[in-house]
Amino acid sequence: MSAEVDRRFGLRGSLFTSEVVTLLRRWRTLAILAVLAAVPIMIAIVVRVTHGGRAGRTGGPAFIGAITDNGLFVGMTALVASIPLFLPLAIGVVAGDTIAGEANLGTLRYLLVAPAGRTRLLVVKYLAVLVFCFVAPLVVVVVGAGIGAVLFPVGPITLLSGDTVSATEALLRELMIAGYVGLSLAGLAAIGLFVSTLTEIPVGAMAATVTLAIITEVLDTLPQTAALQPYLFTDQWLGFGDFLRNPIAWSSLQTNALLQGAYIAVFTALAWARFTTRDILS
Repeated sequence: MSAEVDRRFGLRGSLFTSEVVTLLRRWRTLAILAVLAAVPIMIAIVVRVTHGGRAGRTGGPAFIGAITDNGLFVGMTALVASIPLFLPLAIGVVAGDTIAGEANLGTLRYLLVAPAGRTRLLVVKYLAVLVFCFVAPLVVVVVGAGIGAVLFPVGPITLLSGDTVSATEALLRELMIAGYVGLSLAGLAAIGLFVSTLTEIPVGAMAATVTLAIITEVLDTLPQTAALQPYLFTDQWLGFGDFLRNPIAWSSLQTNALLQGAYIAVFTALAWARFTTRDILS
């Protein structure tokens, strides 16, 4: 176990860099990213095959009717399709494993023996998950844009505001939307970090985090919980429409940043309180 710790947190890089590299090299993480990449590929192929290059204008996720006219819509369609389940599942698995996974493997006590400290280790763990929060939707958008360019024509896009922008600017806006979605997942990542400090069973922490995300999404759709919805961490997950207007309106981003910031502050504080008082070394 100590050899594994030396390999991950040795002199070859900083604690944060080593943690990010370790996270992104894990087979489980690569499998998750492969599943996310498969979503836009599947959507593009299905649209291409079933419509033979002709527009299918109704049904399915938002933007799907525009794919046959412009392949750049594949990425946005896949992102909308991934937000309700695939992305929360991905974040839940990674965040739930942060502390519980180390405890389960028996490496947690060795990490704390190294000159890291509990607070620093917890911060690094969360920042690594935060990086993954942005990598996951970025994979969906980039793969979607790539497969869309292969199977469909690519050109200027008409925004929701009625303005037309070049394909290059449209792709830039898609990348901004991916960043917005990454920010939207930051609150869930903090919740998963906290849950991970409560148990030594990573599967339990993953399941609890994903279940909480799904329950919150359901609450966010019920008319009976309308008064509660602005305070749910899922409330702004689909609020990236402002990036498809000209000029870009930043109000949704600001609202989402404040909402996610509140969840990050609360649940990282709870995680710190739990982790710093937890009996790990005995």
